[in-house]
Amino acid sequence: MRLPAPRIAPLHDAELGPEAQAALAGLPEFARAFNIFRTQAHKPAALKAFLAWGNYVLGPGNSLDPRMRELAILRTGYLCRAGYEWAQHVVIGQQAGLTPDEVAAIKRGAQAPGWSTIDRAVLTACDELVRGHFITDPTWAALTPLGDEGRIDLVYTVGQYTQVSMLLNSAGVQLDAMLTVDPDLMG
Repeated sequence: MRLPAPRIAPLHDAELGPEAQAALAGLPEFARAFNIFRTQAHKPAALKAFLAWGNYVLGPGNSLDPRMRELAILRTGYLCRAGYEWAQHVVIGQQAGLTPDEVAAIKRGAQAPGWSTIDRAVLTACDELVRGHFITDPTWAALTPLGDEGRIDLVYTVGQYTQVSMLLNSAGVQLDAMLTVDPDLMG
């Protein structure tokens, strides 16, 4: 976690206006109390748009299978040093089929042993997008198994989670009670 306390505190129920309540109502009930959404509730119109786009990236319209999508999200969150994002998506990633060993290896990136060729290409693309905002020709070619739709969705996924990480880090969004901080992402 980059900050020990929030710069923008999550809103409590009594602080939510009608627009913020309506935006949060679009979430599953268990997620309505998450600090990420309660922080974004300061700007209800943006939260509503964020949720619509996030539902695409996390939903069945994204051509990346859930495991590959989570591989990309976790690598992006790690590169952005976003402790909240990492903690939330470790849980989601394991539900999507990533093993604990794979989650640990995501931190080492494409050079870690054991990755398939396409996993290595996805991790490399995440590194290139986060660091240089561009996928190089060799990596683009290695992503051929994803097809054009998959390549586009990979860029969208990394872009979405780079943006999310910037907000989480800058606003100081703290972990929800059920999450565990990763010591590699402290400070």
